[in-house]
Amino acid sequence: MILSIANQKGGVGKTTTAVNLGASLGAAEKRVLLVDMDPQGNATSGYGIDRTELTQSVYDLLLGEAPGNVIIKTAVPQVELVPSAMALAGAEIEMVDMDNREFLLKEGLADIREAYDFVLIDCPPSLGLLTLNALSAADALLVPLQCEYYALEGLSHLMRTVELVRQRLNPGLMIAGILLTMFDGRNNLALQVAEEARRHFGDLVYDTVVPRNVRLGESPSHGVPVLFYDIRSKGAQSYLDLAREVIQHVEKSAGQRAFGSYTG
Repeated sequence: MILSIANQKGGVGKTTTAVNLGASLGAAEKRVLLVDMDPQGNATSGYGIDRTELTQSVYDLLLGEAPGNVIIKTAVPQVELVPSAMALAGAEIEMVDMDNREFLLKEGLADIREAYDFVLIDCPPSLGLLTLNALSAADALLVPLQCEYYALEGLSHLMRTVELVRQRLNPGLMIAGILLTMFDGRNNLALQVAEEARRHFGDLVYDTVVPRNVRLGESPSHGVPVLFYDIRSKGAQSYLDLAREVIQHVEKSAGQRAFGSYTG
């Protein structure tokens, strides 16, 4: 299962989700490959990898380097990483004139995807060529949705993009789910956004809700997922719950079509 984690709006918990869902799936003994497609490289540093010391990265994978040369092990059991490096910042410009430019990542992952139970792709906060590559390569899309004003407006924009991707690049792309993040139950606005999301998108919204949590914010500075920083924290427990939901959905999809297709 290749799962892209995307939202064109920044600061919604996208990388936090990629890092911590990956670790939680690993804790469930699933083989995980995390692909850091964000030039900021926060998913890479979130696993304690020093980007200045990298000799190969996802940039090289996009340009045709053998996948085995760009995959590195992490300190988290069962989780491997295709890291991001500084060179990725200029990749979109270089990709513009390439043949099959929207399918470079799909081609790079083709020979290795079966070695993993889950390939998670952390996308940049934009809808440019890097994100299009991630959506073209993915089986399904996971959308983190911050519980704040304007969140649903941005989500509708993303869903329209998904429909265009289905029409032109990846007809099989499904919606794995919408994840409510940074939730504060004491905040009326957060409650309203959660209620509106569930009313509008129904079963596409995960039961798991990720709360605002200090430990989630602290763990990246220590170079570890929150599961290995404070497993008892609400943040760690929420991502363990999400991993269980994701696994259940995938197992269910083996027998029937479990993922949704939002059509507005």
